Parts: sequence; structure tokens; C-alpha cells
Amino acid sequence: MIELRGVTKHRPGFTLGPVDLTIKPGFVTGFVGANGAGKTTTLKVLLGMVTPDAGEVSRPAMTDIGVVLDVPPYEPEWHVSTVGKVLAPFYPRWSDATFQELLGRFDVPLNRKVRTLSRGMAMKLQIAAAFAHDARLLVLDEPTSGLDPLSRDELVGIIGDFMMDEHRTVLFSSHITSDIERIADYVAVIDKGQIIAHSERSDLMDSYVLVRGGSTPLETDIVSSAYGIRSHTSGWDALLPARYASQIPADAVAEPPSLDDLVVRIAKGH
Repeated sequence: MIELRGVTKHRPGFTLGPVDLTIKPGFVTGFVGANGAGKTTTLKVLLGMVTPDAGEVSRPAMTDIGVVLDVPPYEPEWHVSTVGKVLAPFYPRWSDATFQELLGRFDVPLNRKVRTLSRGMAMKLQIAAAFAHDARLLVLDEPTSGLDPLSRDELVGIIGDFMMDEHRTVLFSSHITSDIERIADYVAVIDKGQIIAHSERSDLMDSYVLVRGGSTPLETDIVSSAYGIRSHTSGWDALLPARYASQIPADAVAEPPSLDDLVVRIAKGH
């Protein structure tokens, strides 16, 4: 069980929660939100890196969790070959053969120091470690931030390989929503420390419409439910719950939103 129940964490100028979030085993869950929305704090609470002020956390044993962070949590002066030697004693299912095979496949040189690795190589090193200790849960925090399109595409393929085993689960946090749209089965959206949506990706996308209007404004009672209304010379546009699609003005057009539309508009508020 991977679950946060009533979790809160207070920091200067920011409060996370209360957060209730259950990650469905055997699937990829995308965790999206604007920068500063609370994604990293939530993941750190889940991983035991931050102690919540209230609430409960259920997660697998740490030996069953693989973590890919923005910056690898290894000593910068270690050589890549040293990483495997240091980690192996902590993981009962560690396979040095798998670690070496993946480093070769990912073109990560064994003699390079951690501090000299590019962002893409550092990400691949952490993924190789996660595969080598046979992680059941893979947690990725903004792994594609700063990567070139080719490296981002590689990561999507690697996650697909990881999920070939139906007993594995991925929690993928990112503000790059196009990556989430490609691989996520479920999506959780966080804004200002609150989980505001969590469902199957297709259901979530079907729950909203992006409306582009002309000279006729939205009715007042619908405006209060709209997200990120923008006015411009040709009219207006806004994100609306799909239940209002039949109530928009005759000169307005409703279309499916992208996940990026959802995150951006929701962050702007009603």
C-alpha cells in the first residue's frame, strides 16, 4: 500500500495538505503541478525524508523503493563504479550484473566521477541502481527537467521497460506535462499544497473542457467555476468542468484541454 492520509507539513510561507493520496500498485501515476505547488515536499514525506506535522504514511520498505532525484544522492567524488559497491550491502536483491549491464546500455562510464556526469547520465545512474536492487516502487522527482528531448524520450522508454513487470509501480513527478501524458495511467494534480484532482488520466482529461468565447460572456454562475479566465481582443477563454459544456454561449467553442492547460489554468485559480 502506498498512501498518504491527512498529511500536513508547515513551512515558512507554505503549507502542504492536508493531503490524501493513494497510489495504485502496478501502474504509472503522474504527479503534476506548477513549481512550488508541493510536489517535492509530498514525495519527501512519502520517502521519509521529511517528517509530516500530522497524518499517516504507508509505503513499501525502503529496500523496495528506487528513487531518481534532480541531483543524485551520492558523494560527488565517488566514481560510478563505487556507487554500486556502496549500495549493494543495503539491498538484499542487489544484482551487480544488472547494474553493470545497464550502465553499459546507458553509456555511463564506470570511471567517471558523479560530479562530472551530465543531468542525463546522472538520471540513468540512479535508474540503473533502482533496477539493480529490483525496486518495486520507482519514485522520480522532476527527472526530465533540463534534459534534451532525446534524453526525455529515452527516459520514457526506460520507464516502459521497468513496467514490463506488473508488480512494479511508478510515481513520476514533473511540471513537464507532455512527459506525463505519454506514460501515466493515473494523474494527480497538486496546487498550493492541495490535491485538487486524482483519477485515471483519460477520466481527468474528460472532466474538463477548454472554452474559447467571443463577444458573449459566460453566465455569472458559471464564471465562479471557471479556471484561468483570460480576456483578449477577440473575446475570452477559460477552463471549465465538462458539465458546463452545454451551457456556454452560442459563439463559444469547447475543445479538449491538454494536461498543460489543466495545470496552468488551475494554478491561476477561479
